Amino acid sequence: MSGVEVITFGCRLNTYESEVMRAEAEKAGLNNAVLVNTCAVTGEAVRQARQAIRRARRENPHARIIVTGCAAQTEKQTFADMPEVDAVLGNEEKLKSTSYSGLPDFGVSAEEKLRVNDIMSVKATAPQMVRHIDGHVRAFIQVQNGCDHRCTFCIIPYGRGNSRSVPMGAVVEQARKLTDSGYREIVLTGVDATSYGADLPGNPTLGYLAKTLLKQVPDILRLRLSSIDSIEADNHLWDLIADEPRFMPHLHLSLQHGDDMILKRMKRRHSRAEALAFVEQARRLRPEIAFGADMIAGFPTETEEMFEGAATLAEEAGISFLHVFPYSPRPGTPAARMPQVDRALVKERAARLRARGEALHLAHLDRMVGTEQTVIVENNGMAHTENFSLVAAPGLVPRDIERVMITGHSGKHLDMRLLAAHEQAA
Repeated sequence: MSGVEVITFGCRLNTYESEVMRAEAEKAGLNNAVLVNTCAVTGEAVRQARQAIRRARRENPHARIIVTGCAAQTEKQTFADMPEVDAVLGNEEKLKSTSYSGLPDFGVSAEEKLRVNDIMSVKATAPQMVRHIDGHVRAFIQVQNGCDHRCTFCIIPYGRGNSRSVPMGAVVEQARKLTDSGYREIVLTGVDATSYGADLPGNPTLGYLAKTLLKQVPDILRLRLSSIDSIEADNHLWDLIADEPRFMPHLHLSLQHGDDMILKRMKRRHSRAEALAFVEQARRLRPEIAFGADMIAGFPTETEEMFEGAATLAEEAGISFLHVFPYSPRPGTPAARMPQVDRALVKERAARLRARGEALHLAHLDRMVGTEQTVIVENNGMAHTENFSLVAAPGLVPRDIERVMITGHSGKHLDMRLLAAHEQAA
């Protein structure tokens, strides 16, 4: 092979950072290399990364394979010990061109492969500028990194460090570069995005940042947030939900569970009642809003009654896009030392929770039929509505924004008819 290939796992932040990595590696003159940007959120994510590394070596026997990302930060020795791996970079090092110059030669020891610092020593997030997000019609902007919270199931703070925010001026500049490159939809992303600004002068909030972006970059036609912690919602965010048509009516919530005792054992900061109150208030302000949510099934000590609390919360909140994770013990986290639920029961509860989520998604698709929607066209013959529903859009031009009538659904995606100009005017 020639050039630099990037294999990305995990979140939108990783997707954004992969573009930075590619640019920095090319700036350093790296060639014939595969960069693997890993995720550590579950044991399965780590397993998939190791599998991809082995496959990359079989397909590219003479390339350099460089592993980085959250799993490389938290399990650096695991990857350094793999014979397929030539170098391991930490989450801070992966964003610097100097990390890709002077890499060790083939055949070095596991210790010589390592370039991973103490992520907790990192106190600031440098702005990273990109003009293109490979394969995506919407662009991601990193506004924050790291997390100050210590949920008992989560390894990510040890992969990302403590919370640190990108200054507002740099975010505005990045947004202008991306809209100048033709992007019409922007997604603000971070590890704990709603903690944005606590470390900046004046303590601006995520909602205030979003308001500022929409005011100063009028070419942003659609603005989204990645996963948010509803307990951190600020008044500026409520204003956007209520009054700003360019702020998309879709929020992905980090709920994790629906039983108050499990939420306490997870060290989450919201209660079941607070999660429901947030959803209800958002719907009062913006009736067309749709919600996604993360839920963990089979958390340690979870009884059948506690599990049912998670499932009924998803139903009471009307979660249209439910992401279910079977609990995965992560070494070094408090939850890994708690009394565990039998693995077979964890998988069975996850399957049941996914089935409830699928029923909720079908109900959401049913409600969408017969409505007019504005969609942004993807690269794969599909499109997304403002509330992030997937629509089959064969023959439409990627990045175009179109007005359509939803005519039905397949159970997985919506079907549509393109509205003529006179219909849209009417």
